[in-house]
Amino acid sequence: MSAELETKRARLSLVERELSQLGTRHDLAMSAFRFDEARDLQQQITLLEHERTELIAEVPAAPASQPPTAHVRVAVGSSRGRRPRHR
Repeated sequence: MSAELETKRARLSLVERELSQLGTRHDLAMSAFRFDEARDLQQQITLLEHERTELIAEVPAAPASQPPTAHVRVAVGSSRGRRPRHR
């Protein structure tokens, strides 16, 4: 993978972390009726969301993980309380 791609993925991760933190701070400001602070936080959130959208368009999605190929045997029901069948 190229260094530029790794840099963009790292920035995307950082932007998403910042968005999470700003969202929490915004909610706290709103619940404390600090509307000026909440408005400023919302402006920062909007800028970061635009940056995140651009980064997502530039960075290819990570390959999806492959499901396991081996079959797993699963026992259904319980042997407790069962009586053996008599023929």
